[in-house]
Amino acid sequence: MLRTQPSERRRRGDLVAAGLIVVLLVALTVTVAATSDVAGTTSVPATAPIGAPSPASGAPTGFVPAWEAPSPGTPVPVVAGPAVVTAEGSTVTGRDARTGEERWRYARDLPLCTVGAGFPGVEQGRALAVYANGDPADAGSGDGAYCSEVTMLRGDTGERVGARNPDARPGTRLLADDTYVLATGTDHLEVWRSDLVRTLEYGEVPAQEQVGRQPRPGCTYGSVALGGRRVAVVERCPGESADRLTVLASDGEDGAEKPEERFSVPLTGAGAVVVAVSEEQVALALPDPSRLAVFDASGAQVSVSEVDAVVADPPGGVAPTSADDAHRYWFTGTSVVALDVAQLALLWTLPDALGPPVRYGVELLVPVPGGLRVVDADRGRPGRLLPVDRPDPDAPVSLAVDGDVLLEQRGATVTALVPAP
Repeated sequence: MLRTQPSERRRRGDLVAAGLIVVLLVALTVTVAATSDVAGTTSVPATAPIGAPSPASGAPTGFVPAWEAPSPGTPVPVVAGPAVVTAEGSTVTGRDARTGEERWRYARDLPLCTVGAGFPGVEQGRALAVYANGDPADAGSGDGAYCSEVTMLRGDTGERVGARNPDARPGTRLLADDTYVLATGTDHLEVWRSDLVRTLEYGEVPAQEQVGRQPRPGCTYGSVALGGRRVAVVERCPGESADRLTVLASDGEDGAEKPEERFSVPLTGAGAVVVAVSEEQVALALPDPSRLAVFDASGAQVSVSEVDAVVADPPGGVAPTSADDAHRYWFTGTSVVALDVAQLALLWTLPDALGPPVRYGVELLVPVPGGLRVVDADRGRPGRLLPVDRPDPDAPVSLAVDGDVLLEQRGATVTALVPAP
């Protein structure tokens, strides 16, 4: 006669095993939660999407202040879809453009490196928040404190829609065109497309899979520009007494690990600054004497023009510029220089400016002492002055437009101006 094990013993053993599994799963869950990106993150999406303000048609008779907010984490005003994005401490805030009301908020328990907007063609826009994985002052000390936590947020709601772990350095800036975002650095550059897949990595690569893929890993970078599916960079390399101009494909055929050079040529001296790059040309500011040189797609210089400029490495390696459909604009430190959008030929110069201009509807507005100057974009002829009262009337100003709301980055503060009633 077969003897069977008492059913209560089977149940007791099953319960013990199940209990051990539950304990292990709980411990694993706690460990993952404590070490993942979710830990130390505060995300408060908008209860309803932010609506876009009314579009601007042309410059009004005047502007009045609507609101202002501290934003030391944004080097220029950031507009992501309908939202104005400000950054203070480790917190990124999406605001209603007309009222300044906080509509969404995102924060990490990490230092914030920078914030930018990207991929304007994507529905509702994207804000990119770059955090350091430690104290940025420790970068280079062996502690690995790089700006290596990037979160992509939907502009109208603040919902997280992407993330990646780059190798950006402290001091990085984000440059964007219609398709790509470039993270700058003094020895490392990265380009991402709209799904945050890296399409270019250039310079010092911490974990390079194959040796020899980077042509000049020992160089440092003075300035960089993005445009026309290309990246232009001024390099300073060991053993070379002069600067070098290098142009790379934003998205090469061999992937991110092997940069695709369009050309790399030595310059005649040092101290050059990249102003702009298009599909066909590159514009460089050169010192002693200050002048603007244009190079073609093969790296040959095709023109040079005298300009009144203080030519020096710009903060974050990014020259203060802006653009519209027909022009590129460069702020030299004292003047605005307008360039043709494709050939980058010099069109006109406007003195006594405080920053690069912006299109407001059909008109061009240039920040100047005392307010905003309406300027003929094709000829550079100054028109009427729209008075604006600023705490420091001679300090640099960066502009952006969200509908009919004009935004000014004044140092560590973003100020919104609306048409006077």
